Amino acid sequence: MTRRSRRIAILADRGFPPAASLRFPFARLMTASLVRDALAEDAADNDITSIATILSERRARCAIIARDAGVIAGIPLARESFKQRDPKSSVRAAVKDGQRVEAGTPVLFLTGHARGLLSAERVALNYLQRLSGIATLTSRFVEAVKGTNARILDTRKTTPGWRRLEKWAVRAGGGMNHRQDLAAAVLIKDNHITALDGDIALAIRRARGVAQPRTLIEVECERLEQVAQAVEAGAEIIMLDNMNPAKLREAVGVVDGRAVTEASGGVTLLTVRGIAESGVDWISVGALTHSATALDLALDID
Repeated sequence: MTRRSRRIAILADRGFPPAASLRFPFARLMTASLVRDALAEDAADNDITSIATILSERRARCAIIARDAGVIAGIPLARESFKQRDPKSSVRAAVKDGQRVEAGTPVLFLTGHARGLLSAERVALNYLQRLSGIATLTSRFVEAVKGTNARILDTRKTTPGWRRLEKWAVRAGGGMNHRQDLAAAVLIKDNHITALDGDIALAIRRARGVAQPRTLIEVECERLEQVAQAVEAGAEIIMLDNMNPAKLREAVGVVDGRAVTEASGGVTLLTVRGIAESGVDWISVGALTHSATALDLALDID
């Protein structure tokens, strides 16, 4: 194992789950609670349109179909949505979370009472479309850096209340998670450094004195002299903020394998390849969760 791979393995063990960790983030009871609240928000038990137009005993066969190509995420939530409205319904997944599909591919096959299935439709699709959109965008970034050593990471720029789901969708798309929350790791950014009159070493020492043992410390650096200071002070991760590829290569040389390097700031699909080729370990992309377009999925009744 190389020094780089050892570093990545250690960090994954300390709160940065790798892309391979695709276990759904919620237990059955929590999943049920999330879906119950979403259905209540939509007044699914008083779907007056379905009540008015569909006989109570009418049954239906349906399928959720991908209208666009992409990566699927959110099947457990969609299944739970239909099951709560019709516990006796049959819900069969045709694909798995994390699987890439082409336009026209069936995702779920459903059989049950028509009223129940239609009253759950919007909630089920909201989960599937949003999470699949994140997984799909992540997969595009991952594909764009294929063949380099760089890994694609998310940020904390997530929808309030949806963070664990959205970060899980990033992993479904082949990405890796950055810190889960403010308590998971120390990230000393420009405002923190300014508050200590620019003393990066002091900021790291104070963080070591407050944080729990094994807590990772990352420092955001805008200049090469800051990179050198952060490495010398023992930061495990160096965030290279808004640097062009040439400057990133210089910064990677300054770090010289003593810490993980992370490029961040305004990363797009057009720029990510050049950033990856600079030799950085990680590239964090806020757009994965704050700007992903929902994947086009639809429920069709046979």
